[in-house]
Amino acid sequence: MHARSLDSPVLNELDERSRQIFGQIVDLYVETGEPVGSRTLSRRLPVSLSSASVRNVMADLEDLGLLYAPHTSAGRLPTEAGLRLFVSGLLEFGKPGADERAEIEQRVRLTGKSVDQALSEASLALSGLSGCAGVVVAPKLNRALKHIEFVSLGPGRALVVMVSGDGMVENRVLEVPGDLPPSALAEATNYLNARLSGRTLDEARDKIHKELARHQTELDALAARVVEAGIATWSGTGSHGELIVRGRSALLNDLTAVEDIERIRSLFDALETREQVLRVLDLVNSAEGVQIFIGAESPLFSVSGCSMIVAPYQNSQDEIIGAIGVIGPTRINYRRIIPLVDYTSKVLSRLIG
Repeated sequence: MHARSLDSPVLNELDERSRQIFGQIVDLYVETGEPVGSRTLSRRLPVSLSSASVRNVMADLEDLGLLYAPHTSAGRLPTEAGLRLFVSGLLEFGKPGADERAEIEQRVRLTGKSVDQALSEASLALSGLSGCAGVVVAPKLNRALKHIEFVSLGPGRALVVMVSGDGMVENRVLEVPGDLPPSALAEATNYLNARLSGRTLDEARDKIHKELARHQTELDALAARVVEAGIATWSGTGSHGELIVRGRSALLNDLTAVEDIERIRSLFDALETREQVLRVLDLVNSAEGVQIFIGAESPLFSVSGCSMIVAPYQNSQDEIIGAIGVIGPTRINYRRIIPLVDYTSKVLSRLIG
């Protein structure tokens, strides 16, 4: 798997020596997060160059907007534009290792799990392998339904289980009145099965709402509240489905700089704004393959200094039904993580489709 070519005037201005030096700077930045100096670079380059020659190249790269100096006497760091150029035009990707592929395959299984649980495991697997937060948008269940059931989880909570005609199982937990008798859950189950079986939730929802509004049902008041809560729970995910975020604590590992910690706290705040994240993930619907958002390229990360790598997954009709990826600092290991996200999305497409 190779990066897509970037027909960029800036890229065309880089000779082989500049590309080598720039690539080494990005690799060192990803590895250490520290500014890179000319002396360090001259020791790592495959060809012999003096520190003065390396400094001249670095100055040219800075003039092109690819590097910047965080302090007067410091080395150089790649700008967000530089990272974009590196990822889109210079970086070559391999494949995940055998152990990584095996872990993803093992974690992402539907046997004995709902789709939500499998997606959550996929997000956790990506988080663990990448050291980033894993994010996944679960598909909205809009298939013909076979069965629905409400199960008590104790006072004030119930589980609603929906089974589609092709065997997909989805679960949601909802709040119910604390004094709800078991008979009300049974009534709600029977009522919805009579109206939903063979239809999608969207097809039956309006009819059910109208019946409830006009009191044209045989339900008692408590059972009607359960039905309303169940429909609201399933309808609240909108056209995108449910957002699942796992492994946020991974972003705090090895952070020492105050500014880095503040950036991650800002990211956590952004992740709480579900609609904003979903708008970013929705962009995968208009493109194929892995999408990469670096820093200010996305409004979500313009303050937090983070990047997102995300890929869509599809059903058997090749329709995009969700997305999976990771969010981390801009210095994440793009070379390693992009193939991981790509591979996981393909596994999900194969299993869920």
